[in-house]
Amino acid sequence: MSKILIRVGVLVPAVACLLTGCYSLTVRTDVNSALAGTVHCSSYAWAGSFHGNSTLRSTVANPINETRLRSAIATHLGGSVQDDASKADCLVGYGIGSTQVIDGGWGYPDYGWGGPWGPGYWGPGYWGPYVYREGVIAIDVYDAKSRQPLWHASVDQSLYGVSGPEAQKRIDAAVAAIFAKHPA
Repeated sequence: MSKILIRVGVLVPAVACLLTGCYSLTVRTDVNSALAGTVHCSSYAWAGSFHGNSTLRSTVANPINETRLRSAIATHLGGSVQDDASKADCLVGYGIGSTQVIDGGWGYPDYGWGGPWGPGYWGPGYWGPYVYREGVIAIDVYDAKSRQPLWHASVDQSLYGVSGPEAQKRIDAAVAAIFAKHPA
């Protein structure tokens, strides 16, 4: 009986983790060390937006996701984001994008019954390039006076084909992971 309880105790959390999307996001960051020690960001403004006729508009697939991203960033900055860049110490930029990535590797073999060759035969499978969609969410912080970059962070997070609560969940997770790496 105790073996069954141990197995259930291990299996249930593992399945729950799989079903709830338990995974960690890898954040890549870079800091302008020469400038970072001299600028103190007590107030922020947006570096811009992708609304209207901006040439950057095509990089954001969904304007509602842009609003979600701005809201998540403002929450992590403690609500100190202003609309007036002339009064802010730092500027905050962001980006959402996706692209198709072609991995020129060997693909994957077909392992199965093997037809006339017997069980376990490694068949021809798919030996061409592996193509997948990669999504990225990025946040940049700039010194408002010099307009020089202070900090950049990005995370692989695809929003392709999602909307509503699922998009909100992914954006919130990405922004939380990014700000966990922010050099406070």
